[in-house]
Amino acid sequence: MMKYYLFVLAGACSFGLLSTFVKKAYESGFHVGEVVGSQNLFGVLMIWTLVLVTAKSNRGGSAESKKYKVAPRQALSLMAVGTTSGLTGIFYYAALQYISASFAIILLFQFTWIGILLEAITERKRPGKEKIFSLIILFVGIIMASGYLGGGQAAPSWIGISLGLLSALTYALFIMFSGKVSNEVAPITRSAIMQSGSLILVMLVYPPHFLFNGSLHEELLPWALLLAFFGVVIPPLFFAIGVPRIGGGIATIMSAAELPTAVIMSFVVLHETVHSIQWIGVIITMVGIALPELMKLRKRRSQMGVN
Repeated sequence: MMKYYLFVLAGACSFGLLSTFVKKAYESGFHVGEVVGSQNLFGVLMIWTLVLVTAKSNRGGSAESKKYKVAPRQALSLMAVGTTSGLTGIFYYAALQYISASFAIILLFQFTWIGILLEAITERKRPGKEKIFSLIILFVGIIMASGYLGGGQAAPSWIGISLGLLSALTYALFIMFSGKVSNEVAPITRSAIMQSGSLILVMLVYPPHFLFNGSLHEELLPWALLLAFFGVVIPPLFFAIGVPRIGGGIATIMSAAELPTAVIMSFVVLHETVHSIQWIGVIITMVGIALPELMKLRKRRSQMGVN
């Protein structure tokens, strides 16, 4: 059972590496279109290779093999959902041009309260007390983790903040829609089709000039492969393996590991200044993310004890 927890943890930490890789790619002289475009292109190639290998090993008339078959309407729906993932990458990577990696990841993690707000609007249901309490904690966490609380920092880039919050909004939309579309399809196939939709959108916004202008031979290829592997292939694959075994609630809590991973990488590799109050803010933000799920688990256990 422990290995499934490790799969989810590794998937979350993989996401946390991305902002550092993007920053290093920018230092090498590449722009957001080249970075997000090459990541999506090579990621889609990698994940479709995995789909073909997996589907081949599940050939036959079994129920498992049927999960790899997708109707055209399902494919279009999944690709449409994938565009929200593409927008998340575009906004998040663009934000990294204006703000630090440690602050950008904090902004992205605001998808938690945005998701709660979207749920309340679409389902016309007021959030419970535990979610409202969680939101308060999250707001305290972002203020502390931003690094601007005690002054001494340069004035924040409002372009960077706006792009970071837009990435949080589109990521919340991705989570909301992806959980409702074609769940009967094999997870890895769903992920491949959604990433294909993401790739199409990114290529429309940023035409793939990197394929022809020599960028791939000027250090872009290593960054593209790293971002594709840790951003497109590993997380969905590991989550597909681990989440069904450990449950969505625990997976949500463990996915918060992305946050400290990104901050630690920005501190160690990028040498960004991260003050003690920011570390406290990161911890508070993680508590805000985990709190609703922890309260659900406690409530479920108490009910089982009564029964």
